[in-house]
Amino acid sequence: MLLSASFYNRPTLDVARDLLGKQLVRVWYGVELRAKIVEVEAYIGENDTACHCSKGRTPRTEVMFGAGGHAYVYLVYGMHHMLNVVTEGDGFPAAVLIRAVEPLSGVEMMRENRGRAAKNLTNGPGRLCQAMAIDRQLNGWNLAAGEWLWLEDAPAVARSAIATGARIGIGYASPTDRRAPWRLWLKDNPHVSR
Repeated sequence: MLLSASFYNRPTLDVARDLLGKQLVRVWYGVELRAKIVEVEAYIGENDTACHCSKGRTPRTEVMFGAGGHAYVYLVYGMHHMLNVVTEGDGFPAAVLIRAVEPLSGVEMMRENRGRAAKNLTNGPGRLCQAMAIDRQLNGWNLAAGEWLWLEDAPAVARSAIATGARIGIGYASPTDRRAPWRLWLKDNPHVSR
């Protein structure tokens, strides 16, 4: 079942936790690429110095200030796309970065997109975007519309199966924000990023 806009328009940490185990679906050249979300990171508001919106509203971050349920896709190092799910309500900038997924279907197409064998196919935000053909053309995409790119419900993951820790690659953030346990992942899942 397609996740509705109401799923995303909630507190970001709740959405982040509830995204674990859900399915990310991308239709690419008629092939359905499907994967289970196994790792995420939360970015919450202008006071979070790790969040892109900490420097205010810009053309790049405009989508984060909109209603939850849209994709925020950006490029890092000029070559890696990152998929975020916008959360909370209109006017409050927050999102959840999808850090890693476990491929379920369309794996051959994912391998073609990555140009690699199964190892390290989707165990990082840039890798999963390359494997699932997610780029800036999908920035602002309505994930609740149910076409091209969307998320589907799946059984809830037990809290005991979820690990938390500091976010990755945010050395520029304040010490407090660097320590915030806003990275969540499924324990013992081999597709979690290194």
